[in-house]
Amino acid sequence: MSDPRETGLVLDPKYDAAGLITAVATDRVTGDVLMLAHMNAEALALTVETGVAHFWSRSRAALWKKGETSGHVLQVRDMRIDCDQDAVWLIVDPAGPACHTGARSCFYRRIEGDRLALAE
Repeated sequence: MSDPRETGLVLDPKYDAAGLITAVATDRVTGDVLMLAHMNAEALALTVETGVAHFWSRSRAALWKKGETSGHVLQVRDMRIDCDQDAVWLIVDPAGPACHTGARSCFYRRIEGDRLALAE
């Protein structure tokens, strides 16, 4: 392996053609997956700078601070990036539900065959 992006210690995110990387947030205490979103360079920089999760909304084509209107911010306690630097893992302390539906996690349903069931 000679790719410095994969073996080095320089932050060099590999954004996709739309300028985004995938970000997954998990609860620091429980380890539960709370949400999956996307970040552009500005969202990543603001998250690093402030310690509060920021994302890029593909549907609104706008930067957003998680919890800006609801107060349900994700306080980032640790940030990791995967081996080829195209995905970020945020380990967070959530201040309320992570999902816009009011569910604790965006992953509140399980797939059972061709149907969905609530995950408890």
